[in-house]
Amino acid sequence: MTKCIEGNKIDGLSVISSLDVDQLDAGSHKFWFRAATDALAQWQHLPVWVFKGTEPGKKIMITAGVHGDEYNGVLSAHAIARALHGKSLKGCVTIVPTVNLSGMLHHSRDFFSSDPDVSCGNLNRHFPGNPQGNEPQRYLDPIWRNLLQPNADLAIDLHTQTSGTRYPLYVFADYRLDDAVNMARLMNPDAILNDPGDPGILETVWNQNGIPSITVEAGVGRYTDMEMVNRTVRGMLNIFTLYGLIDGEFAAVEPAIESARVTSIRAVQGGFILPQVELMQTVEKDQLLAIQYDSFGEEEYRYHAPEGGVVLSHNVESMRAAGSLVIRLIHPGATL
Repeated sequence: MTKCIEGNKIDGLSVISSLDVDQLDAGSHKFWFRAATDALAQWQHLPVWVFKGTEPGKKIMITAGVHGDEYNGVLSAHAIARALHGKSLKGCVTIVPTVNLSGMLHHSRDFFSSDPDVSCGNLNRHFPGNPQGNEPQRYLDPIWRNLLQPNADLAIDLHTQTSGTRYPLYVFADYRLDDAVNMARLMNPDAILNDPGDPGILETVWNQNGIPSITVEAGVGRYTDMEMVNRTVRGMLNIFTLYGLIDGEFAAVEPAIESARVTSIRAVQGGFILPQVELMQTVEKDQLLAIQYDSFGEEEYRYHAPEGGVVLSHNVESMRAAGSLVIRLIHPGATL
């Protein structure tokens, strides 16, 4: 059920501790979802948009900001909400645009814990949470149980590449799930990875609970890329159109690179690295990918392609620590 906390409002909007979109009237609704307390005993609240149609249909959940430095995903969630406002709808779309509040406040990928025994870490390894676990797990548990899981037939999780590196429009999908593959292709991305998923990732947990989902990566962390945002919104509108939530023009699906394998080339030591290739460029085995310089500007190392592929990611911050990503290649047509 949708449970409003009696007498509790923020900026005139009701505060809820659980959501059931089936109980809501048709139209748009804005709430603050009460997630968990911080170390100052203050409640943390997530903004939630709900767009419910006058007729039954699919329930789609959109999340963003699971990593706090990935603003293009958040901007895409905002933009799709604006696109849906006042639009005739069947079914329901729920949007949770800023999941990782502490990470966003720190402009960081990580979740920040005040518990000295808990290192700041990747929130997208802790789903679905645990009411008896550590701080990030306790934070996620009510979000998953009372907000996300009960209100979705399909799910889209919006991300970007980690700060310092960039992606094209790139989608992770589990090819064992037809709806996941369909949604991935409807996004009209540059590349799709057939990825069964790892434990603790939101997409994996959705799929394990019978709710087909995809993870959408749009551009670079921290920096705004409106071309990527606009492409992401068009892709989501494609999904809504095909699944019957809205009427409108359907953008033709262009073939994307599809693969089940990527190769990551990482810095052998710290230094300043300048890529010698561009996103989505086809490269051959042994082709020069990047050149590394030391603190004097002297050349230290050259990175070459271990095999042929297409450039899926490269660094945009030149100063790189040892082990950090330099280039990621995707191998078209590779299977699991």
